[in-house]
Amino acid sequence: MSEVTARTLRLLDLLQSRSVWSGDELAAELGVTTRSVRRDIDRLRELGYPVLAAAGHGGGYQLGAGRSLPPLLLDQSEAVAMAVSLQLAVTSGIDGLADGAVRAFTKLDQVLPPKLRPEIAAVTESVDVPAPNGPIVDAEVLRVLARAVRDGVRLEFGYTAADGQASERRTEPYRVLAIDRRWYLHAFDVNRDDWRVFRLDRIREPRASTLRFEPRDAPDSLEAVRQARAFQPGEPMQLRILAPLSEVRERMLEWLRGDLEAIDDETTLLTTRGDPRWVAVLATMSPFEFVPLGPPQLAEAVADLATKLGRTHSAASRDNPH
Repeated sequence: MSEVTARTLRLLDLLQSRSVWSGDELAAELGVTTRSVRRDIDRLRELGYPVLAAAGHGGGYQLGAGRSLPPLLLDQSEAVAMAVSLQLAVTSGIDGLADGAVRAFTKLDQVLPPKLRPEIAAVTESVDVPAPNGPIVDAEVLRVLARAVRDGVRLEFGYTAADGQASERRTEPYRVLAIDRRWYLHAFDVNRDDWRVFRLDRIREPRASTLRFEPRDAPDSLEAVRQARAFQPGEPMQLRILAPLSEVRERMLEWLRGDLEAIDDETTLLTTRGDPRWVAVLATMSPFEFVPLGPPQLAEAVADLATKLGRTHSAASRDNPH
């Protein structure tokens, strides 16, 4: 918003706060000259706001009748932008947002200057937006996540992965993104000590804490979401096996089928396909140590499996202390 627009909006607020203002009083409140006040008054009138003026002792400026609602100051381009935004809100995939957009549009129409209403009508009558076809996101989930990102506080939530597996996550949320009508959270997963991308429609019961976190050097959120979206079933997955090619060729294929290639004398590249979680299980069962190279879903599956095995080991140790 420009300085002039902000000042004019403040002028409207002043005119509504009491019945009559002198030019000197308005100038003092706005920190401008009385000449600037007169220009701003003329601008309000051009936009259709009935500002009355009376000269002489006891006179001044006052807002005319018919403005019981707080007026909204928008120029032509801003009014069109708001109308389009409200139409797009209907197709956002956020549960309950469509009704809110309709109510907001009704209020907008009530407080717009009359000369802008034809512009809004032209947009709403001629522009069609398709119905949402993606997953629906709970508006309350979006609200909690957005506030946690804004406030820089830790966020906990339940998460259901694509294969239906549920887990609890403790995160440092950095950004909420909407791409192709799907909503994502880019966050640092505290338990997994790595960055993760979460789909909002798979998040349940988000809980923002009061614990602020120190900002990290975050990777590009948009690129992270694009990489997460890029994975398709059957996409190649790669692991660096910490053993020579000859040894891996002899024993690895008993556990996990794929193409083998020597990286150097001591390490081997395995390229395979399948479900990332199943590949993670088979690789863990193999006799070799390994490092997942990609895609990100494979690294996440390996990290999830390691976390579960760690919990299982801890529980077994408690049950069998000797």
